Amino acid sequence: MSGLHVDGGRTLVLLRHGRTPWNHSGRIQGHQDVGLDEVGLEQAARTGPAIAALQPTLLWSSDLERARLTASAVSEACGLEPTYDARLREFGFGPYEGLDHAALETRDPESHQALRRGDYEHVRHAEPTPEVRARMVAALDELRAQLEPGQTAVAVSHGAAIRIATGALLGWPHEQVHSIRGLDNCGWVVLHEHPLDGRVRLVAYNRAV
Repeated sequence: MSGLHVDGGRTLVLLRHGRTPWNHSGRIQGHQDVGLDEVGLEQAARTGPAIAALQPTLLWSSDLERARLTASAVSEACGLEPTYDARLREFGFGPYEGLDHAALETRDPESHQALRRGDYEHVRHAEPTPEVRARMVAALDELRAQLEPGQTAVAVSHGAAIRIATGALLGWPHEQVHSIRGLDNCGWVVLHEHPLDGRVRLVAYNRAV
């Protein structure tokens, strides 16, 4: 897939960060600044050239370390300097951050079940879904507005935040977001804006190398 589209539309690539030690052990990360583990670093290194092949002209990233390290691999492959934006962060989970799933299930079974379903609006202490949607869409709309016709931008972010943003940018009712699975580590989404009507189309979801 080329990063330049003959129809002149603009493209967004939403990339989830590589694996972290907390991903591997099942701990809730949220806004905690967790880095990548050895597998995650390898995922990022492998993914960088695949993203570079899309010929992006802009690279933005969440300011959390796991996203920054992933963006660094993309930067090395495509020669773009990342711009870091806190609006691209994952959902915050307040005092539940750092707990593993067993501990959360013991402390708050209802929130644990909601978290497992991806139903974050029913997780106690979770950042409200409308706020996550609003900040993600604001950042991605700003990023898209900086593109010239036919150009591609990459945003490195987090799984739950990307899923919510994908549905919002496609104009889906919120409940429809639950019909798509979460992204794998270093999985990415491709969204393309049609040049005639400005509507965003889904080109790919959970693509990976």
